[in-house]
Amino acid sequence: MDRPLAHRRILLVIGGGIAAYKSLDLIRRLRARGAAVRPLLTKGAQEFVTPLAAAALAGERAHTDLFDREDEADIGHIKLARDADAVVVAPATANLMGRMAGGLASDLASTVLLATTLPILIAPAMNVRMWQHPATRRNLALLQGDGVRVVGPNEGAMAEAEFGPGRMAEPGEIADAVAAMLAETEAQAAAKPAGFGFLAGRGPGGSLAGRRVLVTSGPTHEPIDPVRYIANRSSGRQGHAIAEAAAAAGAAVTLVSGPVSLPDPPGVAVVRVETAREMLAAVEAALPAEVAIFTAAVADFRPAEARGSKIKKDGAAPAPLGLVENPDILATIAGRASGRPALVVGFAAETDTVIDHARAKIARKGCDLLVANDVSPAGGVMGGTRNTVHLVSRDGSVETWPTLDKDEVGRRLVERFARMLAG
Repeated sequence: MDRPLAHRRILLVIGGGIAAYKSLDLIRRLRARGAAVRPLLTKGAQEFVTPLAAAALAGERAHTDLFDREDEADIGHIKLARDADAVVVAPATANLMGRMAGGLASDLASTVLLATTLPILIAPAMNVRMWQHPATRRNLALLQGDGVRVVGPNEGAMAEAEFGPGRMAEPGEIADAVAAMLAETEAQAAAKPAGFGFLAGRGPGGSLAGRRVLVTSGPTHEPIDPVRYIANRSSGRQGHAIAEAAAAAGAAVTLVSGPVSLPDPPGVAVVRVETAREMLAAVEAALPAEVAIFTAAVADFRPAEARGSKIKKDGAAPAPLGLVENPDILATIAGRASGRPALVVGFAAETDTVIDHARAKIARKGCDLLVANDVSPAGGVMGGTRNTVHLVSRDGSVETWPTLDKDEVGRRLVERFARMLAG
């Protein structure tokens, strides 16, 4: 039997949500892969599963109390924070994620999480509305910016008879993610020269080594009712390619992505959002950054009011769909009086007079460089694998590149951004 976690020690922090029952199965699956598991239950977790059950499955004592006399005689919370190869938080509730993001240390779990320097993987689990709340999105962005890995959540039926994203990833998925995280951490450590910082990304000594880079990607979905939305044809390929190239160049990259069907780029912290307003909140939470690249095709408008139930056909003329403008993310960040990234790059997807529109847009938005492309149906760029871009500078000058694979466009753009930042 394959035992990818043989001789690994996992500290499993179990949060206080109904998904805690899955954590018992997670203990079993981690041990089946060869790991030793030490359970740590929050007070809320003990309302759903017992320390006795967790300890019986783990084969060792479960920890619960910050002020345990026996443990704290030798500063037990510090030992827990160090005596493992990785920390897994499953379920990671909205409350526990908020305390982690805020650096709070109010109980044993949050104290250990603040004290540890080990790799951390969280498996979020909460009600769909809590998962989609701007505060949760901000906390997620902060955690990912700090290097915390995330698995899930999945979409499905919720305990409250609702449906949507927020279900904790299945125990097998989490165990696989733990193995992948430890393998990646080992590879990074092997490739990292002495004194090279953790946040420098996957490419030691690369052109963006030690830099923080923020990238947006994909479309946004603006809800009309629970089953319909306004969107566009963006696949996210170009934004994801840029994020991957920036990580390969040594940057610590946060990718804020709308709904796409692409895998997460390796070595990149990914924050998933749905709407333009969620994307703006996630972008602001991911700052500061030295480079901000706004590749996402953000919907310019959203329905003035999203219906709470599905709009039904009844034979009458449908009511007009009132629209309001979405926030302008590029202009908001480019126009910041303080905390503005040193390099702000915008993208312009146009269907006609591409250069003229791009020149007008860079003047209007206040960014440092605009990457324009023709997305008319004949070009096949939206959703395709190739792109022809025009780099428009503030002075109105234009540099046109040949048609290239989007991965190659991403690599060339990252090198251009690195030269601009250095200059």
